[in-house]
Amino acid sequence: MGASIAERIADRIDAMPAGERRAAQTLVANYPLAGLNTVADFSTQAGVSSPTILRFVARLGFQNYAEFQAALRGELAEQLQSPLNRTVLPAPSAAADEPPTLAATVDNIRETFRHFTPRQSAALVRALVNPRGKVFLIGGRFTDPVARYMAAHLAIIRPDVFHLAGQESNWRDRLIDMGRGDVLLIFDIRRYQDSLLALARKAHERGVGIVLFTDQWLSPIARFARHVVAGRTAVPSAWDSSASLFVVAEVLIGEATRLLESESASRIRQMEELRFDGAEPAGKRSKRE
Repeated sequence: MGASIAERIADRIDAMPAGERRAAQTLVANYPLAGLNTVADFSTQAGVSSPTILRFVARLGFQNYAEFQAALRGELAEQLQSPLNRTVLPAPSAAADEPPTLAATVDNIRETFRHFTPRQSAALVRALVNPRGKVFLIGGRFTDPVARYMAAHLAIIRPDVFHLAGQESNWRDRLIDMGRGDVLLIFDIRRYQDSLLALARKAHERGVGIVLFTDQWLSPIARFARHVVAGRTAVPSAWDSSASLFVVAEVLIGEATRLLESESASRIRQMEELRFDGAEPAGKRSKRE
């Protein structure tokens, strides 16, 4: 699979002039629908000229606007696929050295990090370690375990980390605790979850910084996100893979721990003391038994 248009934008946006950058930001915020409009409508929405839109499309590697729109329509068709559409899969070759899903997952991780730049990683880590803000995390039906895993680690190295669990009404109740300076990390891959989109919209209205972890086709939450991490998720299976996003989470956890080295060491030491305070050492117990 070649690079998606969102990935091409991530690779090139730093080199774009201001007008093309506005076009890129407009497309990401309304992906892919903004690009399926006419050139005139797209330019009006982005607040730039029609020639700027055409230069933006050319910078992404397309010969013309029709080719650009055909690529977007292809991505939209993939975005709307359900597991039912992907249940008829080719049987693995008897001569294959490894399961096809394993090979695809390794490629997904490699491709994800080809587009996940050190600059983006550093910006996300700064948001995670900001002592003046709280960190909230949530995911969808299959991605929430990644959010919960990340929250469990972050809660060890810094205070004010909250995983939003339970019924959706409980998530909305937590909005009262969110405000400017806080960060909400959302994991959302196809088929995107409407309840997460509603939560993101409300949190954005309260000034919360949204960090979206999604797939190469971009969750609609991208329109509210301050940072978007587009991981590769497609594998030869009825189910998408969250492995690339899991590895991104681990990288961010590691970098945040490194930046908070002294603070995290102190917290871990206190946790260990509290955990084992008054508990009889295992060695003494085993000897008595």
